[in-house]
Amino acid sequence: MTVTERINAPDGAGIVLHSTGSGPDVVLVHGGGVTIDAYRRLVVRLADRFTVHRYNRRGRADAAPRREPYTVEQEIEDLDAVLAHTGARQVVGHSYGAFVALRAAMRLPLGRVVAYDTPLRLDGHGLPLDFLDPTEAALRAGDLPRAMALVGAALNPQDPAGRLPLGVRTAICRLFLRTPIGRTMGDLLPMTLHETRQIQAYEGPAAQYAGVTAEVLLASGAKAATWYAETDEALAGVLPRARTLRIPGCGHNGIAAAPPRLVDPIAAFLATPIEAH
Repeated sequence: MTVTERINAPDGAGIVLHSTGSGPDVVLVHGGGVTIDAYRRLVVRLADRFTVHRYNRRGRADAAPRREPYTVEQEIEDLDAVLAHTGARQVVGHSYGAFVALRAAMRLPLGRVVAYDTPLRLDGHGLPLDFLDPTEAALRAGDLPRAMALVGAALNPQDPAGRLPLGVRTAICRLFLRTPIGRTMGDLLPMTLHETRQIQAYEGPAAQYAGVTAEVLLASGAKAATWYAETDEALAGVLPRARTLRIPGCGHNGIAAAPPRLVDPIAAFLATPIEAH
């Protein structure tokens, strides 16, 4: 059973909160280019052990519009409101949602964070950013399929399709945009690029995260781009209470597919009593 309620962010905007399951409270922060609908399998497979709270970040589905100019601080304020309302101290973040969760953990009293495929730029390494300018140019020119092709190749270098000629990839993306998930990702692409600019704005040394006191599980998919695991290792070197987990057979969207080999270790991490510190 899912309970839906409306709470207020600090600026008065409404946050529509969807809560499913029973047990310890966990808040899910979704990634870019999607809505909470993408995580239905994960929610179902955690709901017998946890109460899973999720909400669409601003500008999506039932969420309020973003404030402009957009910064990640808006995301942290909204997450703080959800945590205060639910009493949760555990957060699961995917992709940009993992970035939000880690930035939030620098100042909010989180007990535990699961960060899956965290897209960061640390010490000159990690998420590539050279696709941003040409992708934004393609959007300004009204060529959404080309923009999608540029993003796909940049963020999934392990995918053989990313090595196809740009014209072929653009044609594939034109077909993809006719599917429901393709339309959602296309509609949200400008927002996704704004979020990536925020990741760029916080590029710097891994040591900037050393003040995170929450227990952190830095998880990555073994079939995702290699820089996610490299970023996790860099963070594990500075976070005082972190561990890494590389999940075999899972790509960047593995957390949405939610196979047992991913769900079980995450659930075990979340179920362990939080250590005092």
